[in-house]
Amino acid sequence: MAAQPQNQVLLLLVMSTIISMVVVVEGASWCVARSDASNQALQTALDYACGSGADCTPLQSNGLCFLPNTIQAHASYAFNSYFQRKAMAPGSCDFSATATIAQTDPSYGSCVYPSSVSTAGGTITPTTQTSNNPTTPTTTTTTTPANGGSGGLTPGLTPPFPDNSKASLEYMISSILVPLSILLVLTLTFQPM
Repeated sequence: MAAQPQNQVLLLLVMSTIISMVVVVEGASWCVARSDASNQALQTALDYACGSGADCTPLQSNGLCFLPNTIQAHASYAFNSYFQRKAMAPGSCDFSATATIAQTDPSYGSCVYPSSVSTAGGTITPTTQTSNNPTTPTTTTTTTPANGGSGGLTPGLTPPFPDNSKASLEYMISSILVPLSILLVLTLTFQPM
């Protein structure tokens, strides 16, 4: 009979661990360029984002997020910077339908994508803007890939490097541990006495 309270304590411990892991994984989102957006549309939206409050300093030739030097990669960083600085306000991740919300951290190498207003380096207050659909470039700055191509090293929304980001690792761990924890709980709960 003494084993029953131990099972209940273990059950509570496992369930609280599962809940805390799920909250961490679902706690952040990033705004990234859509893989099906044209380079021209991405360039227009990139110019808009950089001219309207995004921190595009890391995209400069000596910046941590300059490489890969593609429109897709630079637009993703700029879109996310704008999105985070607008406190993820509704409509702040649209850019004429060239952007989408991602639940996986797109950071790679030394290029870290902000995941909140505080990490985006800004204090811009949320706006009531319902969309950010640029129709003309705000600046005349263009980004041309160093390799002479038209950009887009990867057709998806993932970086061109292995994704070793903390958010991805937490997702993988929770996707493995949750079913195992449930199996453990069920085994302990229905164990014959």
